[in-house]
Amino acid sequence: MGGMPTRDQVTEALREVIDPELHKDIVTLEMVRSIEVHPNGVVDVMISLTTPGCPIRDHFETGVGDAIRKLDGVVGVNISFDVLSDDEKQGLRQKLGRGSLPEGALAQVKNVICIGSGKGGVGKSSVTANLAAALAGRGMQVGVMDADVWGYSQPRMFGLNGERAKVNASRKIVPLDGADGVKVVSIGFFIEQDAAVVWRGPMLHKALQQFLEDVDWGALDYLLIDLPPGTGDVSMTLSQLLPDAKFLIVTTPQAVAQKVAKRSADMADKLNLEIAGVIENMAGFTTPAGESFAIFGEGGGRLLAEELDVPLLGRVPLTLALREQSDGGLPVVLADPQDAAAQAIVQIAGRIIAMTPVALPMMSAPEPAAPAAAPKPVGMSLPMA
Repeated sequence: MGGMPTRDQVTEALREVIDPELHKDIVTLEMVRSIEVHPNGVVDVMISLTTPGCPIRDHFETGVGDAIRKLDGVVGVNISFDVLSDDEKQGLRQKLGRGSLPEGALAQVKNVICIGSGKGGVGKSSVTANLAAALAGRGMQVGVMDADVWGYSQPRMFGLNGERAKVNASRKIVPLDGADGVKVVSIGFFIEQDAAVVWRGPMLHKALQQFLEDVDWGALDYLLIDLPPGTGDVSMTLSQLLPDAKFLIVTTPQAVAQKVAKRSADMADKLNLEIAGVIENMAGFTTPAGESFAIFGEGGGRLLAEELDVPLLGRVPLTLALREQSDGGLPVVLADPQDAAAQAIVQIAGRIIAMTPVALPMMSAPEPAAPAAAPKPVGMSLPMA
């Protein structure tokens, strides 16, 4: 058996402990307050948290303990916690380029996937809703965040139109349950039904930040984010708040849609978002009798995937059932599993699961202990009436 580890060795070991929301290790984030290695093989470590009632304290306690116990000569680990001072928090915010620090709402979310398109009208929202239902049908815990603030449609897609959001005892927004247990949050739950949203960039940023940090998402395998079309404020905000999210691009086979979708891909590349793949929607109209007509052309999705050097995850035909169920509030993958569009989306869900077979590093936190104090609300207060 080797000798005792040095302080530098302990520090290096702690680099494997990742803050699941800031997506950096606790050493880089300067959250390791002190390390003391005792001759008897016990290591004392103090970790600084961003808030006294941090919901992911257990996550750090488990990760730190496991990392240090791997070192030769360690017989025990004592872990204590304090809280970053206001000056330290300000320094961390400046270091990360963020306006505020998260309080653990996404600690148990394993994979975040943003679904975008270059232009409107390509069926991005229906793909998002059905993909969520398909993932849930495969036993995944799934949430949908409707970030298309101006064109919100997830409430209708999941039969939740007119429903109102609720807040729990910890002053967190509680997602509404859609079909097959999919958790849904949308601006549509906070305003009058079908009302227009007229917001500028700063208000959008605060609302999206609140949807991420003030929503009690709980344990999710996948959080799908339905982006607005184009390359505007919402996409830039989410790239800052979710630097490790993956990006799926939805396009139609039509050449003009494919060219516009390429601009979304360019935006994702500039913001250092990983493009996970392309989905070609409306890939021919399939009649109830099974006939197919390429009314939007052919090949646009494959050309875009080849140009970006990413996989074409699937081609979803336009069917009557897909349109009817999108308006009816029950995803077609649940209402009519034999429909051609439903089968295509289920196959895409399987490919996404195959792309993410293992949880992101340190994202699977144990069930958090009850917080010592209710976390303070973050961001703006959304209207509740």
